Amino acid sequence: MHLSYPPRRHRYSFRRPLAALAATVLAAGALTGCSGEDGPERSVDTFLAGWRTGDLQAVGFVDATGAKIPAADVTQQLKELSGELAATPPKLTRQGDPKITANTATAGIRVEWALPGDTRWAYDRQVRLSRGGDDQWQVIWEPQLVQENLTKGDRLGLRRDAGPRAAVLDGAGQPIVAPRPVVRVGIQPNQVPDVKGLVEKLDAAFRAIRPALVPAVDLADLPKRLAEADPGAFVEVVTLREEAYRQIKPRIYDLSGTKFHSEKLDLAPTREFARALLGSVDPAQADDLAAHPDRYAAGDLVGHGGLQGRYDDRLRGKPGLTVLIERPGEDGKLVPTGTEVFHHAPEPGQAVKTTLDVAVQNAADSALRAEKRRAALVAVRISDGAVLAAANGPGPAGENLAFTAQVPPGSTFKMVSALGLLDKGAVTPDATVDCPKTFTVEGRSFKNSDNFALGRVPFRTDFAKSCNTAFAALAPKLGGDGLAVAGRSLGLEAKWDVGVDAFSGKVSVNGSGAEQAAAAFGQGTTVVSPLAMAGATAAVARGRFEQPKLLLDPAPAAPAAAGPDLKPESVEAVRAMMREVVTAGTGSSLKDVPGDPVHGKTGTAEYDNNPAHTHAWFVGWRGDVAFAVFVEQGGSSAASAVPISERFLRALPR
Repeated sequence: MHLSYPPRRHRYSFRRPLAALAATVLAAGALTGCSGEDGPERSVDTFLAGWRTGDLQAVGFVDATGAKIPAADVTQQLKELSGELAATPPKLTRQGDPKITANTATAGIRVEWALPGDTRWAYDRQVRLSRGGDDQWQVIWEPQLVQENLTKGDRLGLRRDAGPRAAVLDGAGQPIVAPRPVVRVGIQPNQVPDVKGLVEKLDAAFRAIRPALVPAVDLADLPKRLAEADPGAFVEVVTLREEAYRQIKPRIYDLSGTKFHSEKLDLAPTREFARALLGSVDPAQADDLAAHPDRYAAGDLVGHGGLQGRYDDRLRGKPGLTVLIERPGEDGKLVPTGTEVFHHAPEPGQAVKTTLDVAVQNAADSALRAEKRRAALVAVRISDGAVLAAANGPGPAGENLAFTAQVPPGSTFKMVSALGLLDKGAVTPDATVDCPKTFTVEGRSFKNSDNFALGRVPFRTDFAKSCNTAFAALAPKLGGDGLAVAGRSLGLEAKWDVGVDAFSGKVSVNGSGAEQAAAAFGQGTTVVSPLAMAGATAAVARGRFEQPKLLLDPAPAAPAAAGPDLKPESVEAVRAMMREVVTAGTGSSLKDVPGDPVHGKTGTAEYDNNPAHTHAWFVGWRGDVAFAVFVEQGGSSAASAVPISERFLRALPR
């Protein structure tokens, strides 16, 4: 503010009134600043703008003693004091007009930092100013202007605190991954007289563990590691689940130099437990950090694949953030001073609850354990459609074939064809339907497995013995879309929402005569997933389609609607024929499985132009559990899919 006084021609006559006027003006100035363009607010606004842009050349600075400070020095100090926050300068706002007392002024400012993870840190500071001899207002620079706890040499640092990751729960509401006992196997170098001999014995022991460790323990670099380690060090070789360690303890415990540490780690019930469906949780990888630098930091745990990947944001919650003061140590590296100036607590993740049943999943994984080819087994509870197990093999496979495979169903689809034929009244279980060795449609010859022929037998026998030629001959009675209509009544082709990727099938429709004949016994252009066939099998057992459900919380937003009741006489006939498959047909090796009666249908599906190249299938149910088994390139179902089914059923709790 500039004050103008009249010329003092008669100094003595105006002295007393002028002194009174000056006192009045100064008193008013102590209460509020003036709004003129040369007032302190202009300097404050210029300073705030320069702080944001990094250009403070238009601002004058002095220290607390009144000594001038170059703007470049202040710019550098601001950058250094901001530390890890320097790349994202704060939003700065002047709070009201400055307050002036004589040649000093104070102005309130609001400092708002945008921290990682959409976290905001805001606080108020006071900018002090001094009016120089040229009547210009200069900012009094001090580190506390940035934050009240800062002194020269300090830096603002960030500490990211990951929130506790939530669990994936089973159908009983218990965490699937929980603390389980493990044993860390290690070697103390100075207690090993024969390194080569020790390595050979350890290798043989590890290879004897069943189920086999995947990947196998690689001991190739162990001699080098032992040679380079401190003589009394614990050189870790492998961490084993307690049950695996117990298998080989007698072989390794007394070996010279071996040492063992027991502890607990968060693990699933077994190494292969629903692995492809659940996914994995691993430290953040380079591609995670590159793709989502704002989401992940080095050391974070990140879900990959399956449910852990799909629901990673929900499971891991939100990290917390602490702003702390750091100072260079003797070596020049920044170290925390112990002063924390802002803390935003992490938010824990939310659990994902599934319908998986631990006992059923263990039975499914165990059934696939000996299979060296890619395979899948899905189990569904008939009464409510809950997915009880989703196993993929061999070992802890990464691809969820159980839900996403798109492969021909082979003769398991005779379950669908039979339902369609019965619904149309085109056949009855006891109607005679010829089963010749071959049957030709539009120049294409169809045959039965191993070229068998049954002759004129009841339709239920054609079904139980899996006669392809009988179904090829009956195909015209289904019509162009009859097979698709029957499939849709069992939920195939519907838009499913199970919370993860799943294929509900695609059924051949309106094909040529040869295509319809092939589709009638699960060849042609029809493709399905094991989940789709388990769902269809459960629909037959239940008498109505209900979409398989995997997630209880969060529940899928748009599951497929339940289907209407199937025709009782048709579905009862199909059930009876599927029982006959086990009592007197292609699944007869299952007839002595204990427990409730087993119903089922075998399937062998050609997947290219070579008849010798086939996938193997079995679908069926016992009690309240429907299931589907698929073996890629499994050949005869009797040699692969049926034995897997037997192992599964015998391992199921009764």
